[in-house]
Amino acid sequence: MPTEGRKMWTKQLQTQHGISIVMSCAVVGIGIGIGMSRAAFYYEPKCVNDSVVMDALERLVERRPRWGFPKCYKRLRALGHGWNHKRVYRIYTEMRLNMRCKSKKRLPPKNPEPLVTSTVPGRSLYKVRSRTFSVIDDFN
Repeated sequence: MPTEGRKMWTKQLQTQHGISIVMSCAVVGIGIGIGMSRAAFYYEPKCVNDSVVMDALERLVERRPRWGFPKCYKRLRALGHGWNHKRVYRIYTEMRLNMRCKSKKRLPPKNPEPLVTSTVPGRSLYKVRSRTFSVIDDFN
């Protein structure tokens, strides 16, 4: 059950029966197995105005349409905005600015063939003579 409904029940219990907040929070959760904490009872959600973030993102995307979220967020931070990355990303996705993720191009598997060696000494496969110079250093 949503918290708002449980909050309403606790307030009704307090006004009708004159019981404390602790008792009413405990009683609300008895039937459904989920108690309500006093912190949840006192919590007031903040209504945050995201229009400032939307405007900043919109201006940034107008100039740089190919920038993805990480670059946009880093640029907003560089401009001096102190918004949380989770908040900016939530607004970024609500504005449908997500860019397509490019998948990695897979190369076909390689089947290496063994190198062919010449059977005739002194001749390579490509009819080019190869010479070797061997030095034996007895001093070192």
